[in-house]
Amino acid sequence: MHTQQQGYQQNLQKGPVTYNHGGHEVNDVHEVLSAMVSFLEQCVLFRERIQDQELIQILDNQYQFLADEYNMLVQCFSTGQDPAHGTRRYQMTQSNETITYGLNPASSPKKPSQTVNEINCACISNFMLNALKGLAVQKTMAALEATNPVVRRVLQDSIPNTIEMGYEISLWQNKKGHYQIPQYTEEDMRAIINSYAPIQSPTINRPQ
Repeated sequence: MHTQQQGYQQNLQKGPVTYNHGGHEVNDVHEVLSAMVSFLEQCVLFRERIQDQELIQILDNQYQFLADEYNMLVQCFSTGQDPAHGTRRYQMTQSNETITYGLNPASSPKKPSQTVNEINCACISNFMLNALKGLAVQKTMAALEATNPVVRRVLQDSIPNTIEMGYEISLWQNKKGHYQIPQYTEEDMRAIINSYAPIQSPTINRPQ
């Protein structure tokens, strides 16, 4: 028992050290980096199949930003130290954020593509959007488990950028009619929106 306690004390790490990563953090960040590699490789794989110039511009912009973000995470994860620069803010290539609501009744039912020639811009944008949604979730889970303060900060600061990228793809899809957004009736919408009221006092009322 005494030997076990001594071994435990020897394994304790206090203060700033190079590899102050917890087990959960290591596993989760490994998954994040793997997902980032997958997204970057998908960009390389599908770029030449894209016909829409605006989507090409979005892909190139996101690839360049995410590649830099990937290098940042690799650097701080492998060293435990600050990366070469701080987390930057992703800027969408689109300035128009107008969203079209409602469903087009003339839309044909979707089904999986069965040949390479059927993989079009709509398919590729969907690959990108789904990958970014998954990456945002993985980054959030990893940030919640991170014990290394630098890795945690890089992860949590990068989450809004991933969300912004996904939003940018959805805007393009919505403009092209690939991402339709249904709505409730005005009456139902108003009822749901007004179904909550603010708290009058921010403190908990204690019993007398």
